[in-house]
Amino acid sequence: MIQVLSFCLWSVLTVGVYVICKKIHNRWPYAWTMPLLLTPAVLIALVLAFDVKYSTVHSGTAWLVTLLGPTTVAFAAPIWRQRELIRRLWLILVIGVVVGSLTAMGSSFVLASLLGINGTLRLSLVPRSISTPFAMIMSTDIGGNADLTSAFVVLTGILGVILGESLLNILPLRTHMAKGMMLGVGAHGMGTAKAQEVGETEGAIAGLVMVLTGVVNVLVAPLVAMVLS
Repeated sequence: MIQVLSFCLWSVLTVGVYVICKKIHNRWPYAWTMPLLLTPAVLIALVLAFDVKYSTVHSGTAWLVTLLGPTTVAFAAPIWRQRELIRRLWLILVIGVVVGSLTAMGSSFVLASLLGINGTLRLSLVPRSISTPFAMIMSTDIGGNADLTSAFVVLTGILGVILGESLLNILPLRTHMAKGMMLGVGAHGMGTAKAQEVGETEGAIAGLVMVLTGVVNVLVAPLVAMVLS
């Protein structure tokens, strides 16, 4: 009975806090009010205030993580909708996805090594620049911790949106393709949402490269694991 109540409590709290934070962000659209930043902060504060064990919280919210599976499958939809764009610009898309993926993974691994971060923590940082469903799969495949990786993905997305917005004003990016690819590859889901604000075409391109980057990274995960081992 206690387990059932705990499950209901943390499920309702998590979803409820997210809904409230989303409304707050709609009213005050600042970086620090982003739901994916504010929601974990509120939940962590509650956990610390009431001295709740991680296992208790995890048992009540594990079903949300399970939904990442269907979400991953659903990513096939935007690829299908943008099939004409893929046919016309496949070479540019491939180059952007490959270069972006190598840069993200390589910089994560090298910087972690320079800072003395090794083992599971370093491997968990490697997939930080792809969307959460793909990142968690890849993290597990290369020996990282999926829970840590999901946190790094959120932080990367938040910083990517903040920096990306500034870079749009600084860099001489004139095409829809360049703007969309920068946000989609650099800040995955959050970057795609930001690209939608810039323009419909930028949003479509960002979403497309986000999905393609995730698929490519998951497919090459076994090779990455061999290289990094």
